[in-house]
Amino acid sequence: MRGAGLYATAAVRALQGRGGRTVLSELRSAPPLSLRPAAGSLWMVGTAAGPLAGDRVELELDVGPGARLTLRSTAAAVALGGHGRPASELLVDAQVGPGGELLWLPEPTVATAGARHLMAARVRLAGGARLVWREELVLGRHGEAPGTLCSRIHVEREGSPLLRQELRLGPGATAWAGAAVVGGAGATGAVVVVDPAWETEPGPGRSIDPEAAVLTLAPGAALVSAVAPGARELRCRLDRGMAWLAG
Repeated sequence: MRGAGLYATAAVRALQGRGGRTVLSELRSAPPLSLRPAAGSLWMVGTAAGPLAGDRVELELDVGPGARLTLRSTAAAVALGGHGRPASELLVDAQVGPGGELLWLPEPTVATAGARHLMAARVRLAGGARLVWREELVLGRHGEAPGTLCSRIHVEREGSPLLRQELRLGPGATAWAGAAVVGGAGATGAVVVVDPAWETEPGPGRSIDPEAAVLTLAPGAALVSAVAPGARELRCRLDRGMAWLAG
């Protein structure tokens, strides 16, 4: 029932088939989220406005050994408020088997005025797994005050913690607009990259420009983060960080 918010579950299981080709052995979804394969990716399509206050979507991703899965979205997710209703939630639980690859590359999430939205992801990587996890957050529409947004991501590799990060933004957060968080920027984002082919060692962060930086998390793992006035500039800065990582 839309008035009380929608609850939906979705699941994807990708396996390596003959000739190394990835096949989807399980693919299910329900409004407000539809999953549709096309052009080498799996597309997340919003089948209802929102996420609206009270909506909850749980997404399970299982990438088997040697399989590859890329998820994209057809449009930005626009989180909308609702008086007296709980926060909207997107909860992702992902695991990637040995030699598997998961690319999470959705369009930005926009926290509109009055919205309260939680994005929480847990990613478990086996040895030799590769991950690119991009998240872009926009604080309100043009000329609009932002809603409250909480982004939480936990990444584990071979059972050991690799990244634990939580970011709270908007009027429901403390000191979020200060220089230590977004410094008045209208958008912020990050990309987590885990690639066993790298030989990087942990070290100090590197500034790409005044609003973007790269932090090595562990051998073969890094975090690119940036702030920007808006979504377009944010994507460009994250891309510059990724290009620097690629050498």
